[in-house]
Amino acid sequence: MKRSVWILPAWLCLTVAVQAQGKINPTDPQPTCQMCPGTNIPVSELEAYTKKALDEKLLDQQVRDIDIGKANIGIGMVHRGKLDKPNPDSVAEHDQISEVYHVVSGAATLVLGPDIVNRQRRPATMRTVVEFNGPGNNGSEVRDGIAYEIKAGDVVVIPAGTGHWFTKIEDHIDYLMVRIDPDKVTPLKSEAQSKDYLSKPAKKGE
Repeated sequence: MKRSVWILPAWLCLTVAVQAQGKINPTDPQPTCQMCPGTNIPVSELEAYTKKALDEKLLDQQVRDIDIGKANIGIGMVHRGKLDKPNPDSVAEHDQISEVYHVVSGAATLVLGPDIVNRQRRPATMRTVVEFNGPGNNGSEVRDGIAYEIKAGDVVVIPAGTGHWFTKIEDHIDYLMVRIDPDKVTPLKSEAQSKDYLSKPAKKGE
């Protein structure tokens, strides 16, 4: 008696295996970002933003804005120059976006706290509101805030709704900004858009 031997293509075997696995564990949590690619941002690109900030006297720039399923993640580079005393009404607060700073170079005094004095609504048309950190307020000071001396290598976590206020900068401070945007209030920014932005002078007001 002859036996029949069935040879299945590798892709079909994989498909059957994946389907079988899905049937075996149907209650497993599913990825919140279905088939999403990863993103790499080379240091050369980040350094190009710092150079652009120095050359064109810019402060905050959004490098990328990435959809990760349940939220958007913004990556920015910020350069601040020497500051002997705080600017008027320079406390910042963002209603929906939390921020994480990773200090790259320099040092500064940063005051944090949720109790903001003389809150003033940021204009909805303001570029940083539209593209970077969503709606929020400015204020004149942080009542009972905690002052932190931050320097290269430090990481700062600022929840949405928490005031943040630079009161002194020794010479400069450069930091990488991670913006967590669960409500997706800011627009996406791709690698191609980043390259296009870096290829020409920033528009007035940027």
